[in-house]
Amino acid sequence: MLYFWDRFYHTVSENIRNAEACDWLSGPRVIKVPLVPLTPPSAPSEDFHSFIMGTILRALSFLALLCLAEAKQKDFYSFKLVNSRGRLVSLEKYRGSVSLVVNVASECGYTEEHYKDLQQLQKDFGPFHFNVLAFPCNQFGQQEPGSDKEIDSFVRRVYGVSFPIFSKIAVVGIGANNAYKYLVEASRKEPTWNFWKYLIDTDGKVVDAWGPEVSVKEIRPRIADMVRKLIIKRKEEL
Repeated sequence: MLYFWDRFYHTVSENIRNAEACDWLSGPRVIKVPLVPLTPPSAPSEDFHSFIMGTILRALSFLALLCLAEAKQKDFYSFKLVNSRGRLVSLEKYRGSVSLVVNVASECGYTEEHYKDLQQLQKDFGPFHFNVLAFPCNQFGQQEPGSDKEIDSFVRRVYGVSFPIFSKIAVVGIGANNAYKYLVEASRKEPTWNFWKYLIDTDGKVVDAWGPEVSVKEIRPRIADMVRKLIIKRKEEL
């Protein structure tokens, strides 16, 4: 392409110089513009294809590393998640407290018993640096079909829930939320149904995990012991 414009420029310049050398009374001069055949662009070389593919692969690798780094946060309280009202919440606000993380569903056979017992936990231990953190999930039996607003309204109206309800997420599979990926990796226990319970200590580390067949009442003594020790520790620090 540069070669074409170079030839065009020199030819036109030469014609103009010839025209200026002639007597201006001899009439108009015709400037000949060369017709330079254009060579169609050649197909991209293999080196070009290799360069493009290499660039794409490097970009994808970088994105994968970012996702992996996020999934490998040092503890559960390092994550940020959206609550049922659409607000981004940093779990750092729960650092220093004991938490019970539960994937909940509104239409499960375990729903009523778990919600009632979870709310009782929150009522009894909430004032002493304890929180139930509920994460709606529709992956098991499609038993949480409602919107975040509908879920939040339902559990607060029917079960009087006062603990935090987060936005609906996936807890298993490729699309699992990174916070749950951390829980699974740390505990080596993956949810297989609704109402899996992960007990988190004050530093955001997973202490233990139980499936839905283990009732909240059964793990209550474990939670009570952790809360008791936390109360004693805080008193000693005063």
